[in-house]
Amino acid sequence: MGKLNNKVAVVSGAGRGQGRSHAISLAAEGADIIALDICADLEGNTYPLSTPADLEETARFVEKEGARIHSVVADVRDRSAVWDAVAAGVANFGRLDIVVANAGICPLGEGQTRQSWSDTLDTNYGGVANVIHASLPHLKAGASVIATGSLAAMLEATVSKQGPGGSAYNLSKSMVARYVNDLALQLAADGIRVNAIHPTNVNTTMLQNDGMYKVFRPDLENPTREDAEPAFGTMQAIPVPYIEPKDVTDAVLFLASDASRFITGMQLRIDAGAYVKAVPWSD
Repeated sequence: MGKLNNKVAVVSGAGRGQGRSHAISLAAEGADIIALDICADLEGNTYPLSTPADLEETARFVEKEGARIHSVVADVRDRSAVWDAVAAGVANFGRLDIVVANAGICPLGEGQTRQSWSDTLDTNYGGVANVIHASLPHLKAGASVIATGSLAAMLEATVSKQGPGGSAYNLSKSMVARYVNDLALQLAADGIRVNAIHPTNVNTTMLQNDGMYKVFRPDLENPTREDAEPAFGTMQAIPVPYIEPKDVTDAVLFLASDASRFITGMQLRIDAGAYVKAVPWSD
């Protein structure tokens, strides 16, 4: 018996990375999955995004866990597409209990344009709001809403100084944090919880790309992953360069389950001590 038997979860950005990890682990605990992903590149982004094959692979992993999955290729920036996708998934499974608004981008390095600003804000904040708002009509008491923020929402992040994509990333994640705080108050009387998770560096394509390597090693013209990894580790108090998607997923599982039934409005850092390293204690 899983912790989430007979429940249904929607996960955006489910094609790979954190979203795939969340979908598989939610399924392993008994939840059926409504999986959304754009499965295409964005003009304003600077590294490749997921593909239809990635989303199909996520579906196979979910089904191996014995769960059902309703996969939809949908751009979270497109309000109508998201509402239709969530409604179709709920019609298929009959309910919705868990929302994981996870899809996000962080365009850095060469190739940024003004489109990087709008694509990042529209995905990281607008996409979170679209997924959650499309889900609200279907949620009942006991439901859990989880939004993916970033440690950048809580720090004067290096990425905020790295062009329009970095600036929009920092702003969008800060907006997610405030959105979760205020929405938690609005839904508390209905018994619906809303929380945010704020990871540090995570070992996904968002981190492992040339633009991010340059942010961490500006002293090199063309830094590699091997060049950047020691610099990644300077952020965290615990001596690791990054955490794994599963480390974030464990927090998602906790917030999705009844074990956190009285936790709402939480800004949960999964950061290996990066925040306490950067921000002195203040009474």
